[in-house]
Amino acid sequence: MRKFYTATFVVWLVWILFLDNNNLKVVLSNRVKMKELEKEKVILEDKIKQVKKERNEVFGTPKMLEKWAREKYLMRKPHEDVYVIVDENNQPIESKQEE
Repeated sequence: MRKFYTATFVVWLVWILFLDNNNLKVVLSNRVKMKELEKEKVILEDKIKQVKKERNEVFGTPKMLEKWAREKYLMRKPHEDVYVIVDENNQPIESKQEE
């Protein structure tokens, strides 16, 4: 009787670890994908916060909207050149004066 239970357990274990649709390989690969997706989620949440902050700044005043369009999309009037002066942290100098 003991050999029957042992053999049944071994067959069940082999089935679960190697032959089932959710075998050990699939479970481990899903964990790796999940960790990568969690890292990507954190990065995208930071980008969302940055975009929301930028949107609130830009749509607050028409002057900031024009400034944003000129800096981000290089929009300009005909026969005009646009220069953005930045500090050592690559931040526009005008944004510091307005704060």
